[in-house]
Amino acid sequence: MDDVQAEFDRLVDRRQVSVIFQPVVDLASSHVIGFEALARGPDDSPFAMPTAMFEYAYRARRASELDWICRAAAFRAALNAALPPDFTLFVNAEPAALRAECPPDLLETIRTGISELNIVIELTERYLADDPAAVLDAVASARAEGLGVAIDDVGAEPASLAMMPLVHPDIIKLDLSLIQGSPDIAVARTINGVLAEVERTGAIVLAEGVETPEHTDMALAMGATLGQGWRYGRPRPLADHWPRKRSPALPLLRPEPTSRATPYQVVTEERPARNATKQLLMSLSRHLEYRAADPSEPGVLVACFQEAQHFDRPTQRRYAIVAESAVMVAALGRDMPTEPAPRVRGTPLDPEDPLADEWVVIVVAAHFGAALVARHLPPDIAEPQVAAYEFAITYDRGLVIAAAQALMQRIDSQHMPRL
Repeated sequence: MDDVQAEFDRLVDRRQVSVIFQPVVDLASSHVIGFEALARGPDDSPFAMPTAMFEYAYRARRASELDWICRAAAFRAALNAALPPDFTLFVNAEPAALRAECPPDLLETIRTGISELNIVIELTERYLADDPAAVLDAVASARAEGLGVAIDDVGAEPASLAMMPLVHPDIIKLDLSLIQGSPDIAVARTINGVLAEVERTGAIVLAEGVETPEHTDMALAMGATLGQGWRYGRPRPLADHWPRKRSPALPLLRPEPTSRATPYQVVTEERPARNATKQLLMSLSRHLEYRAADPSEPGVLVACFQEAQHFDRPTQRRYAIVAESAVMVAALGRDMPTEPAPRVRGTPLDPEDPLADEWVVIVVAAHFGAALVARHLPPDIAEPQVAAYEFAITYDRGLVIAAAQALMQRIDSQHMPRL
């Protein structure tokens, strides 16, 4: 064992993580409404900063444990400072850690923090497309505990705009590059996507990196109502006394839990099904597939093929091309390999899963969404030359997102190719 590994193991085993807190303010009044907890390792250690800690933790396969340690340290510091529950505590989390069991020695602190603090879990956008099933599970777990959900660093990666509607965040945190940089087409694309999500759901926008009055003006222009940055306070330990807060706690959206229904069931509950030939469905499917690869608005493409044999060589080539530009491409079906084409994430379906009887193609992008759902007509009704399937197609964003969530929660996150 080398010295660096020994030092890292000592940090984790002895729980040598401290926390400082940066204030989050209401931009209109500059009143503090909460704090973001920022983990730190020992000052004299190569792991003093969280980036170094977690990079090594992933290599050492201890990232989930470290994440629980950091979260427990944040809760403990907030509880010791008697942080009032009308202030919001923002805490970063690795999606995989939220699905892992909490170490027994930290469990009491975690439970007490959840019951006594007003917590928003921040999910960094770089994980949204890397492991979507883990992200959706993490969101469901957090909301089941009564916690809010934020997407952090929006604007640093294009994946967040396509994945954002599937996460349904309470709070959208704009990356400091949007606030401090010069507006261009890429910034406009991000802000338009964020504002569309805010209009659809009522999510709150929080700007990071606010250091000057000009940054505040830019944040307000981009739709932010909250902000954090050196203009409003640098990270520091929490105070031990609290003035009376002048505004209520942040409201959370509380969306309905994702249904276990299939996409066909989700869509046809609201839209009528029609009969069609296989040829028509193939043409409609291909049109939607290529929308996911639109370079001006890359999206998420998730599809169900019933049987893996339907994901034939022409389809493999087509999906591999789409996957070069799309945020994420996934294919499900009975006996589906875990990587049926380059950069395509495969998930085998349980033969008893009713989804395995459906033909589904769903595309979600920042400003576009469509879902095609179909299934075979009963043999006594089907006329292959006229109609072999009953299908529905919708562009209603709410329905598309609900159908996509029903499909994505089945994606096998344990065997995904890393991008």
